Amino acid sequence: MNDNDTKRLSRLTAILTQLQTKRLLTATELAKKYAVSVRTIYRDIKALEEAGVPILTEEGKGYSLMEGYRIPPVMFTEREANALITAEQLVRRNKDVSFIQDYTSAVSKIKSVLRYNTQDKANLLASRIFVWFNADTTRSDYLSALQLALTNYELVKIEYMTADRPEVTARIIEPFALYHTMDNWIVIAWCRLRNDYREFRLDRIRKLTNTTEHFEPHTMTLEEYYVRYKK
Repeated sequence: MNDNDTKRLSRLTAILTQLQTKRLLTATELAKKYAVSVRTIYRDIKALEEAGVPILTEEGKGYSLMEGYRIPPVMFTEREANALITAEQLVRRNKDVSFIQDYTSAVSKIKSVLRYNTQDKANLLASRIFVWFNADTTRSDYLSALQLALTNYELVKIEYMTADRPEVTARIIEPFALYHTMDNWIVIAWCRLRNDYREFRLDRIRKLTNTTEHFEPHTMTLEEYYVRYKK
């Protein structure tokens, strides 16, 4: 097997993993990721199809795998999948590039065996969580519960200790994103009391109750939030 064949086999394997990780992928995305032409990706997709991989083509949208075709599923709970996504963000603050690459590759493979519904939620959380610094944090007990509320669009009731005075207020919030500072985890949420987005330190949440009531998904991205609210 020559070098070109080895590279192609590696790329085909990687494309299959990517298809198992995401619901839809375009030829343009794949071409950019693997630094090849779109035409090469077309040939790769055809090769996978000829090998018996059931790839579905949605005109104008992209490629996906037939539901059920993947590596035998690892039985991760949604909380465990969320913990992996959070750990990935912490690892990205590490200074060793090779360690980051290896861990990211491992998480990608793990995500590829999750059920589609869990994959979608894991990908949503990955786009709504960020770690500014990796340092010891003050204690908090509600990160996992807020991750679940975020990905399931569930309203959360909290009792929150305000920063400027020793007063606890009751809030109903729509979790939007999470990020980590030098000392704390912060949840960005739409606060129904203030009728606006607010940021809440998790160590100041005295009590949290998940509800069964859902809210409409936020259409704004995390990047758009920072442009609009953090000027």
